Amino acid sequence: MQATATVLVYSDDAGTREQVRLATGRRPAQDAPVVEFVECATPAAVLRELDRGGIDVCVLDGEAVPMGGMGVCRQIKDEVFDCPPVLLLIGRPQDAWLATWSRADAAVTLPVEPVEFASALASLLRRKALAA
Repeated sequence: MQATATVLVYSDDAGTREQVRLATGRRPAQDAPVVEFVECATPAAVLRELDRGGIDVCVLDGEAVPMGGMGVCRQIKDEVFDCPPVLLLIGRPQDAWLATWSRADAAVTLPVEPVEFASALASLLRRKALAA
């Protein structure tokens, strides 16, 4: 597995971005790479960062304003060649079907529960490493 992974975090809420960073720590699991974060507060910034390349996993806030992470997810899955896996943060468990509609690779509920989040992120990083 690679030494470092780059995780894009999209949320208009700095507190949500902080929850993601704190839940991840230096690495989400012992067998996962060290994580570096790229934080985005707007959908335009997400697209700009994905165009630059080098993103291993995207974490998108489904409750973000003005465009939620579900819409951003669906858009990048349609528009970005070799789109990285997406972990969607959803407001309630009943929104899991919307995460499926958006083509997210995984979903966890807000507020971020550290063990559940780290496990989901590590799983996506492992999957990305196997595909590479």
